[in-house]
Amino acid sequence: MFIRSHLRPGGRRLAGARLATALTLATVTLAAVAVRAEEVVLRVGDQKGGNRSLLEIAGYAKDLPYRIAWSEFPAAAPILEALNAGALDVGYTGDLSFLTVAAAGAPIKAIGGTKSDPRTQAILVRADSPIRSAADLKGKRLAGTRGGWGQFLISATLEKAGIAPSEATFAPLNPVDAKVALMAGSVDAWAVWEPYVAFATLKDKARPIADGAGLTPTITFIVASDSAIATKRAALQDFLSRLNRARLWSLDHLDAYARNTAALTKMPEDVLRAAYTAQRTRPIALDEGVVKEVQDASDRATRYGILSKTLDVGRAVDRSFAAAASN
Repeated sequence: MFIRSHLRPGGRRLAGARLATALTLATVTLAAVAVRAEEVVLRVGDQKGGNRSLLEIAGYAKDLPYRIAWSEFPAAAPILEALNAGALDVGYTGDLSFLTVAAAGAPIKAIGGTKSDPRTQAILVRADSPIRSAADLKGKRLAGTRGGWGQFLISATLEKAGIAPSEATFAPLNPVDAKVALMAGSVDAWAVWEPYVAFATLKDKARPIADGAGLTPTITFIVASDSAIATKRAALQDFLSRLNRARLWSLDHLDAYARNTAALTKMPEDVLRAAYTAQRTRPIALDEGVVKEVQDASDRATRYGILSKTLDVGRAVDRSFAAAASN
């Protein structure tokens, strides 16, 4: 015995169409879930008023083909520690700090960078100081960061002036303590960088008597973990390209850039504007010239005892990302 269907032929066709539509929607939904599951997440280390705010104010933080998980750090050193530990994919740091961890064998590479005017790293004295040039630093007490550009600039400046390291006293102090010590007269000079230079000259009337011209590369590296370079190359390339375009935007919008950073960091806007104007920070490709310049600085740092051993800078740099600097 046959059981007759209660569906007319047209009804059966409608039901079949509905079933096909449901299956299609289910397939699309599963595909969307799969795409979300495979979404690339770039873990980025930043500092307040750093790359995140630059990307946002320049308009390059939109329509990303990946997701950024931002982590804010108080300084570059913990960013490097997190990269070394595998907790971050990419971050940024000054050249000497990068060289220090690279020499220690950290699984990271520089993939891009920016360069500032080396004169914005300077040795400052008080307005009433009798010190007028590097030659006057003999026998003086000089403050700067140990193992950083403060110590490097002091060592390089003394060497250039023909003053032996033993003929001056190095006082290892962080920028905040060094400024207090300089203003109080407990040190004679202070080696530091922007925006501390602009703040001290504008607000405290300090005077620069030497700078990093011909001595320091003044490069900030964009640094990525070896793991991220191997597995998230496309995202890193896009991120670097956006940073470079944002940096070029900042050169033409220094007032807006300074105003935005001042609101985030509570640093005086006029100080930041002066610092940005003096630095003229621009993106660079990690070409042979840059590698040689940093290699020379690295060899100096080894000679000064800042780096524990000689480093082959070329092996610490991944130049396959160099094209991003011209985008």
